[in-house]
Amino acid sequence: MKLYYAPGACSLSPHIILRETGLDFSIIRVNLKDKTTEDGQDFLAINPKGQVPTLILDDGEQLTEGAVIVQYLADQKQDRHLIAPAGTMKRYHQLEALNFISTELHKNFAPLFTPGTPEEYKQIARATLSRKFQYVDDVLAKQAFFADDSFTVADAYLFTVSNWAKLVGVDITHLKHLTEYCDKIAKRPKVQEALSAEGLI
Repeated sequence: MKLYYAPGACSLSPHIILRETGLDFSIIRVNLKDKTTEDGQDFLAINPKGQVPTLILDDGEQLTEGAVIVQYLADQKQDRHLIAPAGTMKRYHQLEALNFISTELHKNFAPLFTPGTPEEYKQIARATLSRKFQYVDDVLAKQAFFADDSFTVADAYLFTVSNWAKLVGVDITHLKHLTEYCDKIAKRPKVQEALSAEGLI
């Protein structure tokens, strides 16, 4: 398998899950500004969406969209318990968590990373993210991980987007449970491997 990624972007989430599963894979860095890969390919020819992550399977099949990719990867190694079995309520609750991260956190960061976004709109986005992260902190006050009692695909995604807060002026340092949670996730050996491979530590 090949994962097309950009350092610290949302592709970090499936990168972490790839390492947690122990599956064989390689990573290819993408320059999202000029849409080229580190080996000189036109990234738009690979993924017309022009976005990471993109996962190319050994048979040439392609998957995009991080929340889908992490489910696929976790399903390949059910013995790692990174996602609950299909059809169970536990699985649906984990998908609920993935969807929340995607729509309520990830998407609200977009205007803060987009050049030219009016400052008034950025203030609204920051306020919205602050409220959503407060909810996350409240959840983590009651349980060790975001979607279960152990590490799942939702935690790789939540860790990834939480790391963006400091880059765009969203203060989450007062959220004790979230801060401790991020520190805990960052110390996982496979998370350390992914961060190191992307040049983030």
